[in-house]
Amino acid sequence: MKLDDLRSILLSERETGRLTSVSPDFYEKGHAELAAITKKVYEFEDPFSDEARSLIDETLSIRETLEDIFSLRTRKILALTVMHAEGNYYDREEVKRMIPAEREMFDQITAAIEQSQGHLIRNRPHVPITSPRHGAPVPAAATAAVTVSDEGDPGELSEPAEIGEEADAPAEQAGPAPVPVAAAPAGSGPITHPCTLVRVLQDMDTFMGVDGRVYTLSKGDIVTLPERNAAVLTERNIVLNINLCK
Repeated sequence: MKLDDLRSILLSERETGRLTSVSPDFYEKGHAELAAITKKVYEFEDPFSDEARSLIDETLSIRETLEDIFSLRTRKILALTVMHAEGNYYDREEVKRMIPAEREMFDQITAAIEQSQGHLIRNRPHVPITSPRHGAPVPAAATAAVTVSDEGDPGELSEPAEIGEEADAPAEQAGPAPVPVAAAPAGSGPITHPCTLVRVLQDMDTFMGVDGRVYTLSKGDIVTLPERNAAVLTERNIVLNINLCK
């Protein structure tokens, strides 16, 4: 997934208030492209060359475009959850245009809204919804399952299953095979980069180090840089090598 392809998706999302059809694995393809470009940056002898900087700028643009697409599509999905919760009409075709992760987000949010409505408006017993990050997840039987079927009316909710009642497990939906991310430079374990403590002698534009981090240097800063980057900057009298970090 090239930068131009991602920008085309972003433009389409900006031009309409509805979700557009996208490849279910476009995020994975975007990350694979990022990994491939980053690998090329590692291969440059001079990471501050024009070619290297051009590739670095491209990685930053890809990341920014992916974030913008996520932001736009998420806002549209949130609007759909509100219309669903209020029982208003919405185009079910938009739900079909969600990629699997977005559909999961939609289902979780609508279920949470329905649960809160039941407690706050219909005076049902309150059952906390706990995310896995903050504690054990609540069993599915404890919350109302929200479904949007192709035949059912918009906003139709399925009844919660009785506790202890076994429900038929939904058939696993076949999704696209994950796109393998480009491998990092040679080595089976994580890549480590020897670092050097330096003092910055003059301001410098933002750049990506060989460790994949983005650095912005200002005169007077004392920072740790990968040795390879520090060596090039020392030769150009941009930084002063102070000490070697083990």
